[in-house]
Amino acid sequence: MCSLSSVLTLSVLCSALISANAFAAETAGGHDSDVASKPNPLNNLYFGEQHLHTSASVDAFIMGNRKNDIEDAFNYNKGKPVKKWITGETLQRKRPYDWTAVTDHSEYMSIMDAVSDPKSPLQKDPIVVAMKTNDPQKMDGAFKTLAGAFIGGIQYQPFNNMKILKPAWDRHKEAINKHNEPGKFTTLIAYEWTSMPGGENLHRNVFFRDDKGPDYPFTSMDSNRPEDLWTWQESQRVLGHENFSISHNGNISNSRMYAPYDSEGQPLTKRYAERRALNEPATEIMQVKSASETHPALSPNDEFADYELFYNGLIGSKPKVVSRIDYGFIRQALVNGLEHEQKLGVNPFKFGIVAGADSHSALSINEEFNFTGPHGVSDDTAKIRLSGAAVSTGSPAVTLSSAGSTAVWAPENTREAIFDAIKRKETYGTSGTYIRLRFFGGWDYSKNLVKDKDFVKKAYKDGVPMGADLPAKPKRAKAPTFAVWAVKDPDSGNLDRVQIVKGWQAAGHGHEQVYDVVWSDADKRKPDAKTGKLPPVGNTVDIKNASYENTIGDTQLSAVWTDPDFDPSQHAVYYVRVLEIPTPRWSTYDAKTLGIEPPAGYPATQQERAWSSPIWYTPDPRIAAKAKYEAVVHGVVTSEGKKK
Repeated sequence: MCSLSSVLTLSVLCSALISANAFAAETAGGHDSDVASKPNPLNNLYFGEQHLHTSASVDAFIMGNRKNDIEDAFNYNKGKPVKKWITGETLQRKRPYDWTAVTDHSEYMSIMDAVSDPKSPLQKDPIVVAMKTNDPQKMDGAFKTLAGAFIGGIQYQPFNNMKILKPAWDRHKEAINKHNEPGKFTTLIAYEWTSMPGGENLHRNVFFRDDKGPDYPFTSMDSNRPEDLWTWQESQRVLGHENFSISHNGNISNSRMYAPYDSEGQPLTKRYAERRALNEPATEIMQVKSASETHPALSPNDEFADYELFYNGLIGSKPKVVSRIDYGFIRQALVNGLEHEQKLGVNPFKFGIVAGADSHSALSINEEFNFTGPHGVSDDTAKIRLSGAAVSTGSPAVTLSSAGSTAVWAPENTREAIFDAIKRKETYGTSGTYIRLRFFGGWDYSKNLVKDKDFVKKAYKDGVPMGADLPAKPKRAKAPTFAVWAVKDPDSGNLDRVQIVKGWQAAGHGHEQVYDVVWSDADKRKPDAKTGKLPPVGNTVDIKNASYENTIGDTQLSAVWTDPDFDPSQHAVYYVRVLEIPTPRWSTYDAKTLGIEPPAGYPATQQERAWSSPIWYTPDPRIAAKAKYEAVVHGVVTSEGKKK
């Protein structure tokens, strides 16, 4: 992996982590410390997986994963060695997870059990015959046939067999409960609802707080409308099954995931906004089909907006149709949500941030140096991954990203605590790295708060954590203050910088700004006097050897920042983005393994990162009304609030 530049670097890192632990066991979790005997009221940090598929998912079976099942998924994330059935190699995580949710597709779940049974009447079905070959072309044809059923919102009738699906769901829940070890390793009952009308990704993963869950899952064959999924979720709460759903891959939703209209193409209503906010507390920012934070075309002034972009055709579309980007990325949704709140009184896009894998091999492949491909026989070796051949997504495997990770701040490592942390949005996503991150907002934080030994206690007392709303603005306060603290992953690159991304609404238009709040090597790096841009941190990556040196960057960064452009009459949203120094991308590790140059046209290095859940500011209605009135009087906006 990486080589530490010196004993001094290691000493500094250890000091940083010791200092971090002084802040009320902030780095607890992530297997950095023993499990606390009592719940920590200031919360511990737990890293985990909220999006993973096994051989029970029909598409995973088609891709060649015939045997790596839910047992393998949990064992791998616990840090145990697991044999990858396709290649025969034994694989093991370097860094175990604290919790995992296996989200196999509810549609045709474990139908492959029957397919594998030589006595099954499905043996002669043409789709089954194609799936059981190892011919990628025939398997891809089978996948497209089943995908066509999803797209059309219909069932492939030979597989519509509740005698198979109901027992499969029961076995799924049984395995999840078997592996749940409160205080040591948490599992959550979950599955994926796989709606993709017209090939447009509207998928949601659905999670349950209890150990029973529903009698059977709601599938996209029941309905491909998110509104109908919410109705089912609401009915399950009445039955005692507390739940929520998480959307993912807005980047390939063809502008549907965060659109200003509902499934029928009608403008959003207050009722829609209330139901979405109730049922979907989080959205996924990173996974193997890349990042959904933002896009250079949406954020032209953000020099880091081009991270791990994924250009692919909509599934099943002929000819291939590239997904539109408007209403498909999270930052734009956060800003647009503020406008919806002004109009409707409710923000439908008030999301917390998570990340995950969406791997179909049963393995969470978030470690760049340990990337083994998420899509079966189409990307199971380094040679195939770098060959340029297309995978089931329709794009070359090299366009895929390594998995993201979800970090939650919870009092203890239990199913209820992890569930509740995600629900209240005290969670953040990473590109796979184990960056430690705290983010608080308030009105009167002291400049030295992050240096205080009681930092976290005071930050909670005088403000709110990530995922929450700022308290009402005191009359004496001029602008909100934010406390941010980040510590590097001990097994990854040092930190480059910490940024706060702000979005706001003014005169009927959305705006965004990225602020560099604190950065490494501050004695050498100064923002440009004209542009305000911070110079790059540098690059120590040796591409040929897929290595790097932690001779640049810092092990820990923290600051208290006050919004310099705050307007108390404007709705606003803030989130943190932490960047590491450049390190090798997974494809560079593969190139080293093969003794070749990394593939041209794709980045050889990357800056891994973490994204916090946001903190929101809502102005006093009287202040907002006064500002609007003055703008109308001065001819700046119309009476409807639109800029002239």
